[in-house]
Amino acid sequence: MPNIKSASKRVEITLKRTLRNARIKSAVKTAIRKYEEALKSESKDVAQTTLRKALVALDKAVTKGVLHKNAVARKKSRLTKRFNKIAG
Repeated sequence: MPNIKSASKRVEITLKRTLRNARIKSAVKTAIRKYEEALKSESKDVAQTTLRKALVALDKAVTKGVLHKNAVARKKSRLTKRFNKIAG
């Protein structure tokens, strides 16, 4: 346990940010998982709406500083490429 007031405040801030980051990462993973399930069902409309939600979740993760923009660009590209295969 820190003895200095500023150090104890940093511990609190770190815990809050860790929880927020975990929540955002979980939302991204859930959105991607739902998109992959929609791809398996081969329903183009459902896949398209879930793809949009996944892309929005990824963009939010970048703006919050949870994920790096290049990593998200790569993920978005791969997800879109998979959609384009079934869209034809």
